[in-house]
Amino acid sequence: MTEKLDFNQIAALGGFLSRDYARDLLSLLVNYTDISASEAASRLDLHIRTVQDSLELLAQLEILGKEEVFEKKRPYFRYSLKEKKVEFHLDFSRLFKKAHSPEALNFKIKERKKSGARFTSTRDNRAISSVITWTGKGRQQKERKLNLTRTQGEFFLHLPFPTAQGLSIAEIMDKAGVDKSRYGEILDMVELLVEYKVIEKKPG
Repeated sequence: MTEKLDFNQIAALGGFLSRDYARDLLSLLVNYTDISASEAASRLDLHIRTVQDSLELLAQLEILGKEEVFEKKRPYFRYSLKEKKVEFHLDFSRLFKKAHSPEALNFKIKERKKSGARFTSTRDNRAISSVITWTGKGRQQKERKLNLTRTQGEFFLHLPFPTAQGLSIAEIMDKAGVDKSRYGEILDMVELLVEYKVIEKKPG
């Protein structure tokens, strides 16, 4: 069970564990053969909805088992601990976006015509420090300032102008002297600026 937890499930479990009542609730589950939400809420002096939500979360994560029982023809659930020991590992590499494959370096990009974006240079003029664009329309329009890493700034300093021919991302990285191992952060900002219509991107 624990090996199948994805990032969102682990985050949900972490959210529960951060609650000040989590240790007491888990202690009840360890020491009781089974327990209902109302019994646990009464024992811990908590709102039943708080306890119910926590028990349901643990059941969804398969840490708890739950059984529907009837009392005076009124059904309710009793919860019991299935796992007294939970072990898992987080593989952060799985958060790497699928769009950030090395093949994406072949896309040709350049600044979009009339994008309205403003590129601000660093003091030494060797990189772009930030890109300012706008989102929304009319009165809902908002300024969006994107602060770049030094690597991103060096890359975007060599971004072709709208009237120029597009270059592949790999070619721009070569011109900027950006190491190929940094392509993840380059592709992340390229995709964001494509989304904001600051950059146009075409297959290589």
